[in-house]
Amino acid sequence: MTQAPTITRSMLEENIALLTFDTPNKGANVLSKSVLQELSDQLDVLEAETGLAGLILASGKPSIFIAGADLREFVASFGAPVEEVQALCQRGQTLFARLSALPLVSVAAINGICVGGGAELAIWCDRRIMTPSPKTEFGFPEVKLGLFPGWGGTVRMPRVAGLGNAVEMITGGESIDAEAAFAMGLISDVAPSDDLLAAAVRLIREEQASGEYLEDRETWRQPVEISETELGFLAATASAMIAQQTHGQYPAPEAALETMLESAAVGAEEACQMEAEGMSRLFGSPVNRALLNVFMITDRNKKDSGLEAKNVKAEKIEHVGVLGAGIMGAGISSANVRRGVAISIFDANPEALARGAKSVVEEAAYDRKTKGVSAEKAVAIAPLLNVASKLEELAGCKLVIEAVVEKADVKKQIFAQLEPLMPPDAILASNTSTLPITDLAADLEHPERFCGIHFFNPVRRMKLVEVIRGEKTSDETVATAVAHMKKIGKMPVVVGDGPGFLVNRLLFPYMNEALELLLDGAPMKDIERAATKFGMPMGPFTLYDLVGLDTAAYAGNTMWTAFPERTLLNPLLPHMVKRGRLGRKTGVGFFSYQNKKGKKTPDPEFDTILKDYKRGEASFTPEELTARLFLPMLLEATRVLTDNIARNPRDVDLGLIYGFGFPPFRGGVLFWADTLGPQKILEMLKPFESLGPRMAPTELLLEMAASGKKFYDQPA
Repeated sequence: MTQAPTITRSMLEENIALLTFDTPNKGANVLSKSVLQELSDQLDVLEAETGLAGLILASGKPSIFIAGADLREFVASFGAPVEEVQALCQRGQTLFARLSALPLVSVAAINGICVGGGAELAIWCDRRIMTPSPKTEFGFPEVKLGLFPGWGGTVRMPRVAGLGNAVEMITGGESIDAEAAFAMGLISDVAPSDDLLAAAVRLIREEQASGEYLEDRETWRQPVEISETELGFLAATASAMIAQQTHGQYPAPEAALETMLESAAVGAEEACQMEAEGMSRLFGSPVNRALLNVFMITDRNKKDSGLEAKNVKAEKIEHVGVLGAGIMGAGISSANVRRGVAISIFDANPEALARGAKSVVEEAAYDRKTKGVSAEKAVAIAPLLNVASKLEELAGCKLVIEAVVEKADVKKQIFAQLEPLMPPDAILASNTSTLPITDLAADLEHPERFCGIHFFNPVRRMKLVEVIRGEKTSDETVATAVAHMKKIGKMPVVVGDGPGFLVNRLLFPYMNEALELLLDGAPMKDIERAATKFGMPMGPFTLYDLVGLDTAAYAGNTMWTAFPERTLLNPLLPHMVKRGRLGRKTGVGFFSYQNKKGKKTPDPEFDTILKDYKRGEASFTPEELTARLFLPMLLEATRVLTDNIARNPRDVDLGLIYGFGFPPFRGGVLFWADTLGPQKILEMLKPFESLGPRMAPTELLLEMAASGKKFYDQPA
């Protein structure tokens, strides 16, 4: 059966053609090999026609122009020879360049997302128009995949919009809106969606009359006009900025910068060759593979219902109740309000409720451009916010999320009061980070409609949410919770019930091992450096201070109770808690934060405390420190798979990357393990046999070493 085409050609006016991209049965347009061939065939026809004045490229989809290349085809090409990768780039460059050589004016009429290969296609056109819709954006995100544009983006962008703008957009990977694109000269006009095609027609008529597009074509074939002084300054400042942001762990931004700076001095044709050569050196690299994996598991999560069973209906949630108006309750409420979901927030403490409600409005109405609360947004969200003075006001909510103090008896008492008030099909959920969901649901009349929905702090920044199913949680409850989390822009991962659930269970062995290394004699600065060099956003002791040492000590007791054979109770942590050294919130922890700016500094008093708990002065190589920190995390990841806490290795990696910042350029802890291979991991563990069960190979790891299997052999 022949598939319907993605590109259709029609005539807007007698001498203006329209190519509409609309991939059948797909939510987005992507530039697969077959679509590129369609484009080539359409250009063959257009080149042969006479009397045409213009060509408009547009999308038939309401919020996406073109979302880029087909990345699955990229993955299939991993391992291809360098020459083949260069040829792939050159074919794309040659195809898109035909747009800038047609005997007519070509215009990209952009409504919705236009990124990656879609942005490259658009920038090869003579002109571009964008709609002012918040969903319309233009960008080159390739560096986030360990690559840079390879179909002419690094060549055309500097020539069309200026080298400085090109460097900022391509090395940063962030998209811009229509207003910013117009300001930098990237687009010619901004037009509402209902006038977009008419505006494109008007632009074609103007260009035909003025002939400016022909002058620009000639200019854009030449080297970029920039003085050596300006070039040198741009190189120095951009390189410093990239180094500060990537710490040398992401090579693509620096490679993109070098390519654009070097190719600025030559004509467009030679610059395209340099782009293809540079791209081929990044394609298939370890970082490229890892970042593509992150993209794939993120994309998988968007389509995952959280269930193996098919056709389980998710209920639509229009009104959410939130119990508790503290930091987490206010954050959860704001996340819902921002996405147009009505909420009722309740707290038994009137003062806390007032503070929480104020925080919800300030956060939900925050304007990034003005960096302040937007009065217009505040007025718009006001009808969505109900500050409930009585628990009964939550009775009409289809979902109620509890976010009160982390004490089981308090939570159970609230659930007992609330459950009789709720509609028969409503869901009750807890934001607990430690307490077993099955135990919390034990006294409920309908435990099947109870689950955990664990948000991470701060809610506004952290996309990950753990949806925890207890022993009696129904599929319908899970499906509804997952669907609603996606509705409010979160990334839900369904996990089984158990101590620490997924993220905290895997975080604890890493944090605990850092303490053990400290008592064994490793300098704190060396442990911190080993973690950040591996790619963690901060060292473990900085993280202890951020989380709070009291919170960490509580989590440690929970893990020791559950897994005493491999969990060590470190005496240093409770001692520091007794002394009131809780981290940032008290101004002192492992570090001091008592300077004017509140920045961490070494604390001599901590060194004095540490002396009483040190077991020795052992020395460690950087490699030993890295292994001691991250192998316990990896081993625990194999256990959560065996214990069915995680449904798939990809969920583990997604949880660690978005839950506490496991370095994306390593692809996730299990993806990283697959790059090493099980035999190599066993070799790395051998020197640590004396440390006991926490460093002992698990049965799953031994089985994989014997069979040669990898974690990602399990289907997605």
